[in-house]
Amino acid sequence: MTSPAFKRVLLKLSGEALAAHQGFGVDQSRIHEIAGEIAEVHKLGVQIAIVVGGGNFFRGVAHQAKEMDRVSADHMGMLATVINGLALQDALEKQGVYTRVQSAIEMNQVAEPFIRRRAIRHLEKGRVVIFAGGTGNPYFSTDTAASLRAMEIKADAILKATKVDGIYDADPLKVDGARKFNQITYMDVLKLGLKVMDSTAISLCKDNNLPIVVFSLNERGNIRRVVLGERIGSLVSA
Repeated sequence: MTSPAFKRVLLKLSGEALAAHQGFGVDQSRIHEIAGEIAEVHKLGVQIAIVVGGGNFFRGVAHQAKEMDRVSADHMGMLATVINGLALQDALEKQGVYTRVQSAIEMNQVAEPFIRRRAIRHLEKGRVVIFAGGTGNPYFSTDTAASLRAMEIKADAILKATKVDGIYDADPLKVDGARKFNQITYMDVLKLGLKVMDSTAISLCKDNNLPIVVFSLNERGNIRRVVLGERIGSLVSA
C-alpha cells in the first residue's frame, strides 16, 4: 500500500522516547532517527501534528516531585515539554521539514501561542505542528493534551508510539505470558484499568469516537506502516 489510510494524524511521543537509553535529556542520534521517520511519513502527504511529553526532564507525578506542590510540579513538567518540542523542531528542520511549535503557555520568544485555526492552517500548508505545554493546566497529562488537540484539529486518529508493540493486560516487559489485544474498545480499556493513556484521555476519545493506534517506536518504519494502514500494534475504538 502506498496510499495513506489517514489524511491528518496526531502523533503522541513520550519524553522518554527522546532520551533513549540514557534515561535523561535528549539523545541526539535517537531524536534524529525519529525525525527521519516523521519526515518519511510527511513526504506521503500526511498532515502531522505532534504532542511530546516531558518525562525525560521532569514529570509532575514522579517520585522527585512528591514533596512539591502539585501545581508547581505540573508547571515544571509543561516547561519540559517545550524543551522537547524545540529539540524535535530542530531535528525535523534538519530533515527539511518545516515546523511550528505552539505552546499552551505563552512564551512568544520561543514558540507561537496555541491558536486552533492557525494550527490547522499550518497543517494545510504542509508544516508539522508540535504542541507543547500540555493543555496549559495542571492536573492534566500530555495524554489528555494529545486527545484534546487531536479533536481540536479534527485528526483522523491518535498514533501513540510506545516502547512495547501494543496493549497488553500486564506489562510484557515484566510479566511473562502477558496477553496482547489487537483490538479493544474504549470501555474495556477503562474497565480493565489498562495503562494505555489516562482515563480522562480515553474518555475524551470515546465521547468523540477518535481511534487510537498504539504501536512500538523501537522498530524502524512503524510510523509509516501505521499511516499506510498496516495492522500493527493495537487499535482502540468503539
